[in-house]
Amino acid sequence: MAEREHGETLREEEISRVERLTRLARAAVDEDEAAAYREERAAILANRGFDTRLREEGEGEVLVLHPEEWEVEGTIRPERIEEIDRAVEIRLTGAADPEDWASVEAHNRALAKRVRANYGEVHGENAEAFADFMSNHYARRVETASEHEREEFLTDYFVRNAWPSTDQRAAIERSLALVIEAAKETE
Repeated sequence: MAEREHGETLREEEISRVERLTRLARAAVDEDEAAAYREERAAILANRGFDTRLREEGEGEVLVLHPEEWEVEGTIRPERIEEIDRAVEIRLTGAADPEDWASVEAHNRALAKRVRANYGEVHGENAEAFADFMSNHYARRVETASEHEREEFLTDYFVRNAWPSTDQRAAIERSLALVIEAAKETE
């Protein structure tokens, strides 16, 4: 393993990947599949000198990504940490989440429907796949997708889960641009 600098932080794409793996592990029916997701998450974090901890907070759970050096004999003492902002907190559940997800899902579906109506089936199918991906894996509006998330969609989700036709594959970049255009029109 490469030598790490003290004070290292996680990159946005690492945080997104860790969140996705955590959600996939929680949703997995098969324990071996869930374990594989957790192992991949641990490897990403260990490479940067981070670990995870699940914290109950009010009516929900928060995944805390923290530097390994903060933990001493299984305990973290925040009052002894100078750079507390190096930790990352990801809300996994909570009272507001279902409503937020439903709102995101409705927004993403409406955009996909608009793309289908204006540009046809091929672009509509691609827009639906992107809406599924952003709603179910990140619970975020399609237009907020980071470059890393777009890449993950194109190279992983789209290929494995959308079962795209040749026409869909050829049109996917244009389809994503049309989804973003549709989002801008609704602002």
